[in-house]
Parts: sequence; C-alpha cells; structure tokens
Amino acid sequence: MKMKIVVFDSGLGSLSIIKAIQKRTKADIIYLADKKNFPYGKKTKSQLYKIITDTIQKISEKFNPDVIVLASNTPSLLFREKLPDNVITVLPPLEKIQKASNVAILTTEIVAKSKELENYISEFNNLEDVLKINCSELVELVETGKFLTNEKNCVKTISKVLKDEFKENNIKIATLSSTHLPFLSPFLKKIFRGIEFLDPADDVAMKISRLKQQASKNNSLTIYTTKSPKALQRNLKNMGISNKVTLFS
Repeated sequence: MKMKIVVFDSGLGSLSIIKAIQKRTKADIIYLADKKNFPYGKKTKSQLYKIITDTIQKISEKFNPDVIVLASNTPSLLFREKLPDNVITVLPPLEKIQKASNVAILTTEIVAKSKELENYISEFNNLEDVLKINCSELVELVETGKFLTNEKNCVKTISKVLKDEFKENNIKIATLSSTHLPFLSPFLKKIFRGIEFLDPADDVAMKISRLKQQASKNNSLTIYTTKSPKALQRNLKNMGISNKVTLFS
C-alpha cells in the first residue's frame, strides 16, 4: 500500500505543502482544511492547542495515517515539542541562512509576538536582529481567494504591510513562514525584486521522501473541510482543482 498522509491547516495553506510533497513522493494524500477555526494565527495559545490536539486525534481515528503534516507555521512553532511522533511540522527554513543578515520572518500575529519564535531563532547562532513581521492580513488575501481575483488589492495590501518594513531594515531575505504566503510569491517577487523569499514546503517534502514507502506511480488527493464545503470547492475550482470537497466531522 502507498503511504497515507494527512495534511491539514486552517484552509488553503495546506496546498502549498501538498504540491511540494507530490513532486517528490507518490502517496494517498488527505487534505483537511480546518475552515471552522480559521485563522489559527489570531487564536490564543490555549485555544489553538486544544484545536490542534483535538484535530490530530480525530484525524488519527478516522484515517489512521502513516504521517500527519501540520501545515501551519503557527502551531508548528508554538507546539513543536508537544506533538505525536508521526506529526511533521512546518518551520521557518533558517538552517539555510545561518550566516545571513537582514532577514525577515513573515508570519502570523500570535507567532510574531511569541517567545517560541525567539527561542527557535536563538537555535541558529549566527542569526541576529531577525525582523518578525505580522502578515495575518496577507494570509486573509489568500484564504478569501482575493489573490486570484483582485490583483490591484493584493499589490496594495502587500505594499502596505511590507514595503516600509523591508526598506527601513534593508531586508535581503524573507521566509514565507505561513503556508498561505507562497501563493503570493508572484506578487512578492514582482514588488520586491532584490529580495529572496524562502518557502519551507521543500523541507517538509524532503523529510517525507526519506520515509520508508512502497513504490507507486500515482498520487491521490481526497479533500475535507470542517466548514462550508461549497465555498472551498469554489476557491479550489478557481485554482484548477476539481476534486470533491466533503464535510469533516
């Protein structure tokens, strides 16, 4: 049997991770969009911990997966030492830039203010004065589908959130430390031509590709959501994904 992988976050962010996994590994992938609890980045830590642990338990009971990918940087950073062994987290790819300067981490509100992010950064000894930017407003652009339908609004919002911060701090490298943000890469690269943007999805895909698995020629993708399957179906259709969306309970 192929490896069974469940990938979940609060919405469309999981898709950036799934695309990377599918390039490296043939597997049966179950994608769960936890729309009922969007956005993760504005919950309290106690609220979010309950949501994540309850969801992992339900996923385990319903699907019995080989691997669960927590495809959200927010709970990945906040709870990385408290999760079951078969859960793979998504973290800022700081090991790639340990000797860099002028670095920004683009993340959610709760993570930008957290001691957990400070502790994570401190694990990389050569990184100093890393700028942490709350990009929750940019996450909304993706989750609402505006990144597909309203280019002018996207450019305006991205510029408002990032332009002054990048300029004042002479940023050279920025990590896309919300899995929603890679969907804004075309805008980011166009607006900020001299900045390198790092996507953590490749790191996750590499970890999974190293796991023991049976050879297969095909991927499969099954999609669930905790709220409003029709609304998610519409957004996915606009992204070229026609798979049926089923309510998860």
